[in-house]
Amino acid sequence: MSKLLTRRKFIAGAAAASLLAGCDSHPITGFLGAMKDWNQGFEGAIFSPARMAPELPPSAATPEAAFPAYFISDEMPDVPDNWSLTVGGLVDHPMTLTLDQLRELPGTAMCVRHHCVEGWSAVAAWHGVRLSDVAKLAGPRAGVRYVEFKSFDEGYWSSWDLGSAMHPQTLLAYGMNGHDLAVGHGAPLRVYSAVKLGYKMVKYLTEVNFLAANTGGYWENQGYDWFGGV
Repeated sequence: MSKLLTRRKFIAGAAAASLLAGCDSHPITGFLGAMKDWNQGFEGAIFSPARMAPELPPSAATPEAAFPAYFISDEMPDVPDNWSLTVGGLVDHPMTLTLDQLRELPGTAMCVRHHCVEGWSAVAAWHGVRLSDVAKLAGPRAGVRYVEFKSFDEGYWSSWDLGSAMHPQTLLAYGMNGHDLAVGHGAPLRVYSAVKLGYKMVKYLTEVNFLAANTGGYWENQGYDWFGGV
């Protein structure tokens, strides 16, 4: 059985990592807040859409039972009946896509190392559709600077810079290790990226919104680094 990390377990397990990251359950202010803002700006400045995370052979994959399955709800979320993905915000062509429609789009796969803010890492292969390909269909307008991801897992969400969201290794993933995504890992659809820490990769995805303003995030609003790059 996969390792399960509920909100309470995650908070307890991340306590040491939070201290190292300079974050707790309250927004950071003063010197630490200024340093956090500086770090965020520095991360954004050095980010390159051309830099690819190294891909690994399938033989490097972590046994799936040892890859933690994390969710915010006290119990694993149930997939809503008639689930679909809404793509909206500042776009010319708002869309609602079923899983079958997403599977009809050009797919891609990658096997990369996952990095968690707690300090652990694991390797898995992911397959799905590049977010940049979905964006081409939706047609983001000129003022878009951020992308917001929303979940049916107790309202979990995160917002990203547009560059990271359009990175070639940022996927809307519907599969893991050659099979359909399991519920514990975010089924039916999750964000997966080789350029972000795990808490930025929203599982149980329901909405992708292209926006002009940064809307923060579930953990980011509690002090976690907003950029969250690897």
